[in-house]
Amino acid sequence: MPAILVVDDELSMREFLSILLEKEGYAVATAADAASALQLLDEQEFDLVLSDIRMPGMGGLSLLDKIKEKNSEIPVILITAFASPEDAVTAMKSGAFDYITKPFKVDEMLGSLKSALSNTAELPVDDHQPPPKNAFVEIIGNSPEMLKIFDLIVRIAPTPANVLIYGESGTGKELVARAIHRHSRVADKPFVPITCSAIPETLLESELFGHVKGAFTGAISNKKGLFEMANNGSVFLDEIGELTPLIQTKLLRVLQEREFKPVGSTETVKVNLRIIAATNRDLEEEVMAGRFREDLFYRLVVVPIRVPPLRERKGDVPLLVNHFLDKYSKSLEKNVKEISTYALKVLMNYDFPGNVRELENIIERGVALETSNIVLPESLTLSTHRRQKQKGDTSTLFQTVKDEAELLELGLDAVVNRFEKSIIEYALSQTDHSKMRAAELLKISFRSLRYKTQKYGIA
Repeated sequence: MPAILVVDDELSMREFLSILLEKEGYAVATAADAASALQLLDEQEFDLVLSDIRMPGMGGLSLLDKIKEKNSEIPVILITAFASPEDAVTAMKSGAFDYITKPFKVDEMLGSLKSALSNTAELPVDDHQPPPKNAFVEIIGNSPEMLKIFDLIVRIAPTPANVLIYGESGTGKELVARAIHRHSRVADKPFVPITCSAIPETLLESELFGHVKGAFTGAISNKKGLFEMANNGSVFLDEIGELTPLIQTKLLRVLQEREFKPVGSTETVKVNLRIIAATNRDLEEEVMAGRFREDLFYRLVVVPIRVPPLRERKGDVPLLVNHFLDKYSKSLEKNVKEISTYALKVLMNYDFPGNVRELENIIERGVALETSNIVLPESLTLSTHRRQKQKGDTSTLFQTVKDEAELLELGLDAVVNRFEKSIIEYALSQTDHSKMRAAELLKISFRSLRYKTQKYGIA
C-alpha cells in the first residue's frame, strides 16, 4: 500500500485529502508545516509527498528542495491557491512531479498521484489492468529500446498525465501516441491528431479552438475546434515546436484551467482531455532561445518518451522488413514475401536518415519493381547520394559545379541556392512529391518548404 505524506497548514484541507486518499487505498500521514513534514520523512518512508506551496515559515518550494536533498527519488506534487507561471516553472525545474492549482478536480489530482506512483510504488488495485506487452501490434519491434517504450506505455496509459514524445522524423511518434490512447481509460473516446505545421498560421487558432459567427471574414457560422471535438479523449499535437507564441499561451491555459475561448467569443468552453505532444526539435534549446514558453514546456513534459532512430535499433530491421513485405505484397497483389540474405545485409549496413518511414518506402518500391518472388539487392533503391555521404564522400554535393574556381565565379548565394534547390528536388522525389513528407525529411516546416518550392520554381 503506497504511503503518502500530505503537508498543508489548513486543517480542513488535510482532513479532506486524508479521507479522499484513504478511500482510494493509500496510507496517509499529515503535517501542518514543513518542519513537521521533514521530521516525519526522517522517521518513516513515504512513496509520495503532496504539499501546499504557501505555508507559514518554510514554503512548499523550499520543502521540495529539502526533500530532494534527502531522497531525489520521492515524487513531490505541489498544490496552491495562488497559481503563477513563475512558481510553476520553479517547481518543475526543482524536480516537482506536478503543479496543481486549487480548486482542483479530484480526478485530476488522483490521476497525477497514480502517474507519479507508477514509477515508485505499487498502485492500489483496481479493475483496469494494463495491457500485456504483446498488445502493441501497431508498433513493430522487439529491441531493448522498444521494449522499454512498451513498458513505459503500459505504466502511463491508464493515467491522465501529459506526454511529450521526442524523436526524428519517421521514427513512429504518432504510433506511440495512438498506442497510449488505445490502452488508456478513454480508448473509446476521440483521438484527434493535429500536425501543427500543416495548418496555415492564420487558420490554426480557429482550427484548434473554434470560432463564432462573424469572428472574421468568412466566419459565416459557429464552428467547433479540434480541442472541443476531442473532449474526454486525447489530442495528439505533432510538431508542437511550430506553434506560435499566441497559440502557446492559449494551450497553456487549456492545460492549467481545462478551458479556452473560441475565436471571437467571450464565453469559455470547458474541456477534459489529455495532451500528447511530439517534436523532432530540442524543445529545451527552443526554450533557451525564447521561441517556446518555459512554463508550457514543463506542463507538457510530465512524461517524456524518446523514440530512437532506426540506426540505433538495427535489430528491428528484419522484423520491419518482413512486416512491410507482407503489407505491400498484398496491397500491390504480388507474390513477393522474402528478401535475399545479401539484400537484407545491405539494409542492415544502411543508416536510414528517413528512419522507419524511409525503410517502408524502400520495401514498397522493392516489391513494386521486383519480377521474382524475392527482393534482390538490385531492387533496393537506396540513394547513391546517401550511401556516399555515409562513407564520408561529399563529391555528389556539388555535382553541378566543376571546380572551386567555378564556385567563386558563381558566388556564395548562387551556390547555396543551387544546392538547396537540388536537395529539395531530391527530397520530393523520395516522397512521391508529397510536400508534407518532404518537409519532414528535410526537417523544416511545411510553410518553409512551400515558400522555397515557389522561390525555385519547383513543380
